[in-house]
Amino acid sequence: MTQHFQDLVFTPQVKQIQQEQGSRNAYARLEGHSTATDALTDREAEFIATRDSFYMATVSETGWPYVQHRGGPAGFLKVIDASTIGFADYRGNRQYVSVGNLHNDDRVALFLMDYPHQRRLKLLGHARTVDTGTEPELLAKLQDDYAARAERGIIIKVEGYDWNCPQHITPRFTEAELLEILRPVQARIAALEQENAVLRRQTGAA
Repeated sequence: MTQHFQDLVFTPQVKQIQQEQGSRNAYARLEGHSTATDALTDREAEFIATRDSFYMATVSETGWPYVQHRGGPAGFLKVIDASTIGFADYRGNRQYVSVGNLHNDDRVALFLMDYPHQRRLKLLGHARTVDTGTEPELLAKLQDDYAARAERGIIIKVEGYDWNCPQHITPRFTEAELLEILRPVQARIAALEQENAVLRRQTGAA
C-alpha cells in the first residue's frame, strides 16, 4: 500500500472504525513509514500489461458510484509512465455513463484481477478524456490491433495503489488458460490412445 493511497482511503471516519474494531494500531504503524513509492514499479507495469480486463468506478452527479467492466486484448490498459496509465475507448452500448461522470468528477478507482494466481491491484487516480482530434499521437499509443476505431482515449494519473490480500479470491481461468493447463494432459491422452491402438492390433482385438 503506497503512502498516498493510505492518506486517501484512511479518512477520520475509517480510522475511528479501525480504532473501534482493534486494527488502528497496526495500520498506524504503517502510516508515515511506508517504503513503497506512489510511482508504478516494474511489478505493477508487468501486472497491468498482462490484464485483459478491469473494473473502473466513477462518481455520478447524483453522488452514486458507478462500476463498469472494461475488457480487451491483454495489455490494452497501457502504462505510459510511472504515474500514468490509459486505454482506448471504443464504441460500445453508447450509454457514456463513465465518460459523462468524468466530466463532472475526474476521480476513478480501478480493480485489476488475476484470478488464476489470486492477485488484485487497486488503483486510485484522476482521469481525463482524450479526443481523437486534439492529441492524435497520445491516442495512437493507446490503440490496439482492434477492428474498430477508438472514439476517445482515457488517461489516468495514478494517485496511489495497493496490492490486496488474496484471501477469498476464487481461482478462475479463461478458455486459453485452461487449454494451456490441459495441454500436457491432452498429449498424454493422445499417447495412451495411440499405445492402446497398437496393442489392440497386436492382440487382434476389434
